[in-house]
Amino acid sequence: MAASQATQNVHPTDETTPTSSSDENGNRTLRRGLTVLDLILHGGREGLRVVDLCRATGLERATVYRLLAPLLELGYVALRGRFRYVPGLRLAPAHLVDGSSNWAVRLQPVLARVSAQGGDASFAIVREGAQSRCIARQVGTHPVQILVIQVGTAQPLGVGAAGLALLAALPDAEVEACIDANAARLADYGGMTPERLRLLVRASRERGWAVVGNHATRGVLAVGQAVRDARGEPVAGISVATTMARLPKARQALMAAVMRDALQAELPDGL
Repeated sequence: MAASQATQNVHPTDETTPTSSSDENGNRTLRRGLTVLDLILHGGREGLRVVDLCRATGLERATVYRLLAPLLELGYVALRGRFRYVPGLRLAPAHLVDGSSNWAVRLQPVLARVSAQGGDASFAIVREGAQSRCIARQVGTHPVQILVIQVGTAQPLGVGAAGLALLAALPDAEVEACIDANAARLADYGGMTPERLRLLVRASRERGWAVVGNHATRGVLAVGQAVRDARGEPVAGISVATTMARLPKARQALMAAVMRDALQAELPDGL
């Protein structure tokens, strides 16, 4: 009797309680986002355009862009060139790109050459939406090594020299999208501001390489170069970091040339 009453008093709310309209809207958005992600995952190496996603899903362009925004920011989707979307690095185990090219492995000889010539630690990053993530690091021979970030560290794209070089190599629209996405976090990095980051992007473009100090790590200066793939698209960045005293202007230019030469020697056809 008691057991029967207890059973009668159980209400399976997950099955019988009506869902609210906000819950239903959230579920619909999630389903649409996963559909877009699934299409991109199976879209081939060249990726899909927004028009392709609209055609496949029946959704309006504005809706597709809204669904893509968080996928880009979190690294589940990445831009290839200006208009095509491909799976992001969060979906690529061990940073396998295009199913075969391990970027960390391919960039390691570049870093080794740079650190051997300059003596300081060097780093490689890739873009994950509006963030950069360190995928490789090389210790140099100088007695004092400035190991500013660990492999796997993520931070807003542009607050470090490698990320700044990559950011500066992107089209203007993507630069602004990244800065806007990170605006609320930039102050945590040495008081960086969107305006300051725009100035650094402009200066990097003018000189052909990036230099930034006292933002990601106090008292540290770093020089960065963008890394391009076989089609000339910017896809990664490398940098050298050391104390500010070891990187006066003349040596900044020297290390930028060392990185450029190392990329040409080790990756003549791009990453």
